[in-house]
Order: sequence, then C-alpha cells, then structure tokens
Amino acid sequence: MDNIESFSKEDYPRCAIIYQEGMSSGIATFEINVPDWEDWDAKYLKPCRFVYKNEGVVMGWCALTPFSSREVYKGVAEVTIYIAREMHGKGIGKYLLDHLILESEKAGFWTLQAKIFTQNSASIRLHEKCGFKIVGVRKKLGMRDGFWHDNVLMERRSKLFI
Repeated sequence: MDNIESFSKEDYPRCAIIYQEGMSSGIATFEINVPDWEDWDAKYLKPCRFVYKNEGVVMGWCALTPFSSREVYKGVAEVTIYIAREMHGKGIGKYLLDHLILESEKAGFWTLQAKIFTQNSASIRLHEKCGFKIVGVRKKLGMRDGFWHDNVLMERRSKLFI
C-alpha cells in the first residue's frame, strides 16, 4: 500500500473534488465553498501535506493547519483529512492518518488535534484508531445551513516529546 506521496499543486484539482464531496455531506466542515489553490495553499502548513493515490488517481488527502501563530504552540496543529466517497471503509483513512502522524512527529509536532462534527461517527472512530482521545465537545460551535453543530474536540499527544 505504498501509495502515499507528498501533496503537489498538480494534485489539487482532484483534492478539491474530494473536499467538495465532504462539504456536500453536511457533516465534514463548516466551509461551504472549495477554495482556489492559492487560498488552500496559504491555509495549510507546507510540511505534512500528503495524498493517497490508487493507480495514479488521488483518492484521499491530508494536511495540517497551525493551532496558533505564537511560538510556544509551534508543535501543535489541526488535522484535516478527506477520503474520496468511493474509498470509504477501505482502510485508506487510517493508512493516510498514520502516515501523517509519523511525519508530523518527524517535523517536530507534539500535539495534533481534530474538530469533528458529532454526527461524523466514522471520522471520530478513525481518529480514535489512530490514538486520538476525545477531550471535550464544543456545543453549538458553528452554524451551517441554518443549523447549529457541535464539534467533538480530539487530541493526540506524541510520546516522543513527553
């Protein structure tokens, strides 16, 4: 299953389609529009951007966003991961997230967090399988399509830095 590669600009059109699939589910993100490449590129940290390819076609992607611009939090980041709908349930999410965790530790990250809609049980289970723990639920964190949504806050602390 060695189909993980570093994310490149050329991968973005397919990643944008996968991102749109997640948005359309209504339980993956508060975002309602897929950003263009420049905005996406500015949002995510340069290290730890990966794609999963099946026969040369991107079927999943993951990246990190900074928790804060303060120096004290330089080792804390938020995980974003999206898998193409047709690949759900095939283990690609775990494979990709495990890879992201390993590479994030090499890059000096000691805490990864995820904010997941409470309805997104598959994503919660995926993160738990990869060592994330639920640290709380943020009630009515944001509104999407006229409805308030709660987010499960999950965290994974690297054993390398503790």
